[in-house]
Amino acid sequence: MNSQCYTVAMDLGVCQLRNFSISFLSSVLGKDSASLPSLSFSSSGASVVAIDNKIEQAMDLVKSHLMYAVREEVEVLKEQIKELIERNTQLEQENNLLKTLASPEQMAQFQAQVQTGGSPTSTTQPPVPVPNPVPAGSTQVLPATQNSSA
Repeated sequence: MNSQCYTVAMDLGVCQLRNFSISFLSSVLGKDSASLPSLSFSSSGASVVAIDNKIEQAMDLVKSHLMYAVREEVEVLKEQIKELIERNTQLEQENNLLKTLASPEQMAQFQAQVQTGGSPTSTTQPPVPVPNPVPAGSTQVLPATQNSSA
């Protein structure tokens, strides 16, 4: 590391960026990176401006590549969020349907298991016979079966 670089995090980042810029510029120009800093101090104003322009172009190129990568990642994450929202909505609808079809005894048993931290699927009690929860005179809506050709 250069003696010009400091150990403060911000200064260190700036110094590393400067060293990266000089290394990148030297690879673009095909020169030794050690000669570039002295070139910027001892050369004419025109070469300093040219070097500054090349550094700026290189930084713009890096920035555009990073922005492109970030935009791609944002699109992927947006799609994942959309899928998760759809799945959550589907599960909420299924949960509401199951709640409406469950008997009060089943709901009480489920609530007790949730409060004690037990698994609702591992019960030691025999299953309770389910009376028809649909009141007389109304119709029961059953979930549609899925088509096997889909």
